[in-house]
Amino acid sequence: MQSEKTFRQHGRMSVYEHSLAVARMCLRIVKHFPGEVNMRSLVRGALLHDYFLYDWHIPDESHKWHGVTHAGDALKKAMRDFELNEIEQDMIRKHMFPLNPVPPKYRESWILCVADKICASKETIKRR
Repeated sequence: MQSEKTFRQHGRMSVYEHSLAVARMCLRIVKHFPGEVNMRSLVRGALLHDYFLYDWHIPDESHKWHGVTHAGDALKKAMRDFELNEIEQDMIRKHMFPLNPVPPKYRESWILCVADKICASKETIKRR
């Protein structure tokens, strides 16, 4: 994850900083979601949801469709470098719902979807 510090996400924020912010937001949101939540998976999935390891701001054919493809890229790289359970895999794969059309399966994945959109919106607005 240290290499994420070198890749920009939104504005001046690095992918690493964004991932930490999303993990913190997940912990805030979980208080308002009824039912059981696997806290370890929630935090791990949040930290790895953007583990795609490239700067999408630099034009390159390999990430031309970043918004649609980066969840799959992040999942492949996270599975290469970490052991992930089913919840964590679903979180990473589906965090861009509804841009990626398959809805999340787990409560943790839904929480991540909401947290990521809140953080990305704040970061994008802040840079303006």
